[in-house]
Formats: sequence, C-alpha cells, structure tokens
Amino acid sequence: MLTLFTIPKPFNGQIAVTQRNALKSWTRLAPYAEVIVFGEEEGTAEVCHELGLRHQRQIERNEFGTPYLNDAFNRAQRLARHEWLCYANCDIVLTSDFMQAFSRVKAWRLQWLMVGERWNTDVGGPLDFQAGWEAALHQRATALGRRPARDAIDYFVFSRGLFAGFPPFAVGRPCWDLWTIWWMRHRRVPVVDVSPVMMAIHQNHDYSHLPEGPQSVRQGQEVSGNRALVASWRHMYTLDDASHVLDTGGVHRTYTHWPVQTRRELNNLRNRVAVATGPTRRCLGLRKATLSRLLGAR
Repeated sequence: MLTLFTIPKPFNGQIAVTQRNALKSWTRLAPYAEVIVFGEEEGTAEVCHELGLRHQRQIERNEFGTPYLNDAFNRAQRLARHEWLCYANCDIVLTSDFMQAFSRVKAWRLQWLMVGERWNTDVGGPLDFQAGWEAALHQRATALGRRPARDAIDYFVFSRGLFAGFPPFAVGRPCWDLWTIWWMRHRRVPVVDVSPVMMAIHQNHDYSHLPEGPQSVRQGQEVSGNRALVASWRHMYTLDDASHVLDTGGVHRTYTHWPVQTRRELNNLRNRVAVATGPTRRCLGLRKATLSRLLGAR
C-alpha cells in the first residue's frame, strides 16, 4: 500500500532513541507498508536488520558529506514495492490516523501531494508500543506539545514519478520543503494539508549529532546552496499555501492563496527594512520587534 523512506542521522545518544521510535512506529502502520532507509551512518545497518527494514547503503553526498535528497527520492521511486511513497524525517512518529488520512486522500484523486503540521513533543525515551500507546502519545502532545509555525513540514506523501526532476537539495538544511510546495502548486498538482485530522509527532531532540551545532542548519555553505536552488523567496510556500485541506467532512478547496501571498510580501518588506535600518536602530536603541509592530507585520 505505501513505501516510506528516510535518511537517518547516526544512531548515537538521544537521536538513536528518537529514530528508533520513529522507525518502529512506521513498521506498525499497515500490514503492507514497507520502509527503505538510505545511508550508512553509524548503527543504521544494525537497526535495519533488527526491524526488518530495507537498507540502501549508498547515497550521493555533497562535498561536506551530507546526503542529497534527490538521490533518495529518485531511487525510492524506482525501488518501492508500492505506487505510493512517503518521505518522512527520521524523528517523526506516525500513528494510525496518518494511514486513515492517506486512505481518504487516495480515494479522492489519483495525483496529489499530502503534507501536514507536526507537533513538537518531549517523548523522553523509548516508546513501548503497548496497547493504548497512540492515545497516550496524542494526549501528551496535546497537553505538553507545541505546534510550530506552518513552515515546519516533515512528511510528504505522493505517487511514484511525481518527484521526477527534483533538485539536489542537502538533507537537513532549510528551504527545500517550502520549495516543494511551491513546485507542486506551480505544476498545478493539488497539495492537501491533512493537519486537521492527524498528528505527526516530532520528537524534540538536541543537535549533538552536528559538530557545528544547531547553527549549521541555519547558516553556512550548505544552507546557501539550498537557497540558491530555490532561487527566490517567492518560491517558498508554507502549509497556508496548500490548495486543499482534509477535515472530517472530506477534501475541500482552500481560497487563502492571495491573502497569504500578500502577507508574505509585507513580511519580506519588513525584513528588508529591518536589515537596511539595523545600524540606525542600534544607535537609537530600537529593537527589531519594535519595528515589526510599527510596520504592522506578523
């Protein structure tokens, strides 16, 4: 029914527990779901053998050793046993509501991209996957978790062949997920936001697996490389730019594209003004937040 694929980090420390939780949750989604894991980071082969996952050791990398997403997408579309695929980051726990949403969108139309919000949640350790684990996890996320901005997107469900021509973005660096939504909208592929009917649990974790720390995912040559592939900030869409939404009543068209674009233009203007006036504001003791309030931007 569905092939999930991912590119994990080395299985060390906290991130090892986080990734095991995610992968184990995927294996429980349906009897006919398969999981393909790309890369040969430390511990990957052992975890794939233990959980019965398909392991593809080789993956193209940039000069910094970071895997290219397009290689994983291209090979997954060739190797998958199923016609429907899902790329998900390896810290995302998926539960049965994911498969229910997938089944409903699948029955709606033949070609689309399915995306949704995540819930940032402190899981704290290995999940036991005993009876009632999904309800307990959802309750924890609702009570203690946080839904980040609508530009945090961690899973993409699509049909084989839809990602032909995907650019060589570096995994774990920004921009590519937002560009993907723009790319699909630009090609008139329906983008369905299933956030109202499912919870994707993003397990909070540190960045000890990165020698440069968390700043490496926000700046540096690899980030610049991804931004260069995006070409324009106007090619970075969020979940607010989805063409459709799935709720309890079914799949519905959204009509928020023009207001979202307008807000994005205003926010870009705010950022340009903030950069241009930075030295003057520092001399006057004005903070960027004060400027945002003056401009009325979100």
